[in-house]
Amino acid sequence: MYILIGGAGMTGLALANTLLNIGHTIAIVDPDPLACQYAREKIGVMAFEGSAVNTTTLIEAGIRKADAVIGALREDALNLAFVTLSKHYGVSQIIVRMSDRDFAEPYQLAGASHIISTTQLAINRIINAIEYPQVDAMMHFEQGQVEVLKLSLPQDCYIVGHTVAEIAQDERFPEGTLIIGYQAHAHEDLIIPNGSTVLESGSKILAVTKPDLVRDVIDFLGLCS
Repeated sequence: MYILIGGAGMTGLALANTLLNIGHTIAIVDPDPLACQYAREKIGVMAFEGSAVNTTTLIEAGIRKADAVIGALREDALNLAFVTLSKHYGVSQIIVRMSDRDFAEPYQLAGASHIISTTQLAINRIINAIEYPQVDAMMHFEQGQVEVLKLSLPQDCYIVGHTVAEIAQDERFPEGTLIIGYQAHAHEDLIIPNGSTVLESGSKILAVTKPDLVRDVIDFLGLCS
């Protein structure tokens, strides 16, 4: 994919580096000549010096052929203008970083396909770390109506040695919870388990559940001999 990033700050440069490494073609736009030089020489992406809300600069950077754009500018007002222009030039996938939640509706009206609240993400991670220290990672979906948990299985955990089907049939397993991912060892790929998958000690699972069942899932996994 040809991806155009507005803003060569820490977020924009980190995104450029990551997306380049997984095979995408990246162009970045920023008025700072030193940031653009760094993007070209240290990361190896195309960098266009100028404003990401300037039509001439955007056309030069290839916005008309972009498969996706990412708004990572320093201010929401600038990101909003970037989203509006991207929509005008027919970009189908418009991703924007949001700092102020008051911009959520304006971003939607302007045509953003994905709005990422960096502040809320940080808050959620901190709260999760305090409330659920047993959880390796947690992601919210559908405005917090669904939670996906990444959990490590200790050696003496109750479910170690059992199949996914056996766990699902256990009356103590929270109803409506599903095990949707399994990683046997850190060096192995994450797989989608089936009913016959046996959970091993030291492995990791992904479980999807409702917010009010998170504690029940953790308690169930904590049933150790």
